[in-house]
Amino acid sequence: MKGKHKKQRAPNPKVNSGSLPGKPSPVVFVIAVVSLTGIMGQNLYNQPQLKIGTTAPETIRAPYSSLIEDTKKTEAQRKDVSKRFVPVLMVDENINKQIKQKLRTLLAQGNEIRAAAGSFPFFDTFVLSVSSQRYLRSCADSEWEDLLVALEHTNQQKSGVLTQNLRSIFIKTKQQNQNANKQRVGDTENVSVPSRLDVPASSSSKSQPSLLSVSSTPEVKPNDSFQNAEFAQAMAELEAYRLKTSTQNLVSLLGKVAQARQGYTQAIIKLSQLLSENPQTAYETTSFLNLSDQDWAKTQMGVQLSAERILAQGIPQGLPPSVLQNAVNLHMHNLVPQPAESFAKKLLLEVLEPNLKQDEEQTKLQAAMAAAEVKPVIVAVEQGEVIIRKGDRITSWHLDVLENYHLLRREINWLGLMYLAGTVSFSIGIFTFVERSIKYRWRQSDRLLVLLLTLSTPLVVTMGTPYTTWSGVGLLLGSFYGATAGVTVVGLLVALLCMSLEISKISLLAGAAGGILGSCMAHRLRSREELALLSVAIALTEGGVYLLIQIFLGAAFGPSFYVVLKEAGIFALSGLAWSIVALGLSPYLEKLFDLVTPIRLAELANPNRSLLKKLATVAPGTFQHTLFVATLAEAAAKELGCNIELVRAGTLYHDIGKMHDPQAFIENQMGGPNKHDTEIKDPWHSADIIKKHVSAGLVMAKKHSLPSSIQAFIPEHQGTMQIAYFYHQAQQMAKEDPSLTVDEADFRYDGPIPQSRETGIVMLADSCEAALRSLKDASCEQALVMVNNILRARWQDNQLVDSGLTREEMSKIAEIFVEVWQQFHHKRIAYPKLKAGN
Repeated sequence: MKGKHKKQRAPNPKVNSGSLPGKPSPVVFVIAVVSLTGIMGQNLYNQPQLKIGTTAPETIRAPYSSLIEDTKKTEAQRKDVSKRFVPVLMVDENINKQIKQKLRTLLAQGNEIRAAAGSFPFFDTFVLSVSSQRYLRSCADSEWEDLLVALEHTNQQKSGVLTQNLRSIFIKTKQQNQNANKQRVGDTENVSVPSRLDVPASSSSKSQPSLLSVSSTPEVKPNDSFQNAEFAQAMAELEAYRLKTSTQNLVSLLGKVAQARQGYTQAIIKLSQLLSENPQTAYETTSFLNLSDQDWAKTQMGVQLSAERILAQGIPQGLPPSVLQNAVNLHMHNLVPQPAESFAKKLLLEVLEPNLKQDEEQTKLQAAMAAAEVKPVIVAVEQGEVIIRKGDRITSWHLDVLENYHLLRREINWLGLMYLAGTVSFSIGIFTFVERSIKYRWRQSDRLLVLLLTLSTPLVVTMGTPYTTWSGVGLLLGSFYGATAGVTVVGLLVALLCMSLEISKISLLAGAAGGILGSCMAHRLRSREELALLSVAIALTEGGVYLLIQIFLGAAFGPSFYVVLKEAGIFALSGLAWSIVALGLSPYLEKLFDLVTPIRLAELANPNRSLLKKLATVAPGTFQHTLFVATLAEAAAKELGCNIELVRAGTLYHDIGKMHDPQAFIENQMGGPNKHDTEIKDPWHSADIIKKHVSAGLVMAKKHSLPSSIQAFIPEHQGTMQIAYFYHQAQQMAKEDPSLTVDEADFRYDGPIPQSRETGIVMLADSCEAALRSLKDASCEQALVMVNNILRARWQDNQLVDSGLTREEMSKIAEIFVEVWQQFHHKRIAYPKLKAGN
């Protein structure tokens, strides 16, 4: 029976034909050139033979009567209507706020000045009329003195009761005037008081005898004051009050007049200061001081209400001043007291300014609606009428007529298509050159995926939108193939689209900026969350680049800024939307095209995945062996610059096939009897069981849809190595029984040998793991010698000829394996033994 174990060596199985690398296929190249040229060259199909500006080769007549729209004249009329359309205006709330704040400030200044003057009227108007109170408060000091002298003289003629009191008021008035003069001089030392202010003259400014201070019985002298009607009226009212009331009440009244005069003087000083700061202010006269408190309150309310109404109606730019004045007059007529109308108008005109601005969106909308209402210009063409004569120069109208009668001959611009195809071929050649410099084993399926992603960008552009798939293409290419491939594709696409399609250059640059960012960053990220954040960064980049270019070109200034800002926002949203689409498609593309990304590898390396959990449960010894091999392989991959994530995930699955018979492998026997020695006792059958962990592992991997790059670790980590233990056992049996024939092929794995640096590293780590684990008290030098011997054996057995590993790298790998072994088997401190009883 044992002699029948001689068998032919099985051919090396192909892990996945789609995963095998290959040179660029001519079929893929042709498909790429044809598809890209076909989409980008759509403007070159059915081009008219007759073009504007050329001469007609023959005379063409109308085959039948028809009504044809003159699109050029129609468009011209619509443009003319749009240009003549009156812009739609809107109220600028910011200007309204400024006007209202300025008005409040001016009214507050008036309140402050009136507060210094005191309440008005300051006495009962049935005793002293408003006009008399106004005169007494604001008349010159000389007239006030004359009035006091006249009162005293009248009093002496009738009774001497008031003399002493009048003299006291006079002296007090003199002192107040002197103090006011000093204050006025101090406050206006460097300020010229406008002559239009009715400032009471000081007693020192006019040579007037101080009658009450010289004699108790002054002599009445002729004075011009008695010729003043206001003076006479005030004098008469005071005389009448003197006859009706007590002496004390008259003295009190005169004291209030003196106090009002002092406050009025203070108000005039404040007003002069205001005029010196702002000569153009409405407070250029003292008319507002002569208003009663009630009238002043009505004036303020009227001015504010008028401002509200006028601003609500709006003040356009270029409004004639007379029109604005008429509007103010109309609003003020019934809202403010008649004496305050003039002042209120000046105050309101001082703060009002145009508050209407053009509403860009409504203006464009209304202009578009007005243009749409323009009826098309229709021209009647009769049957047999000459459309164009031979030798005449062709215009756009001729083309419209010929197109209407289907007489416009069309053709394909083969020369343009050939030129475009050549440019596309040259671009594909550049990508092929870059492809060879990338450390990636390109497959035909990879090239087809790159082509599909590339086609998506011009395809969306041809649909009439500039918001194309730049961000999604950059994210996927960067994630699948790295930054170099992504940036190359985006850069070549920009050049091709510029030459072939009518697309905004600003839109092109903004989209390409997002695509380049996605290409450069996607391969570095290790989670879907990081990719989601990258999508936001891409969106901001596209919108920001668009806005910056518009600002640099000066298009973002003025009324169009809102439109530019809106367009930049749309670009940002489109970039985010295409990124989200790319993230959603990524898992499906990975599955369909058998791709592995760092994120997918991290997901596959999760120990909670069902296959790894089953391995840890069914074959715990194999799982521990796998973890140590992964540690060795990762350290070597990191040192040699290999794909660490691929090495980690591939190592975790490289021995899953041992679950078909865990007890057939010594690491799972846990010190128990070896079934190969106790049960099987047949090296040929044992070798088949050992080799089966490769084929069974591939079956499990396919069942759980592991990527082909991960499946490659299952056969390649063993290559075509010899199963030495059972081979030597079979040789011993053959020596004892000459009828047995031993074929070495029966005791070798079916392969293939490692096809990448990553699988080669795992083979070496798997070969050294058991030997390193068995070392207890060996030195580093001894461990290094042992590891070098194992690696040399694999090298001499031609197991690494296709892996890409060099002899120099083998020495580095041996040193790294020993360093990792040292970290796991470092010496510990010998703790002293405790004596009994302690």
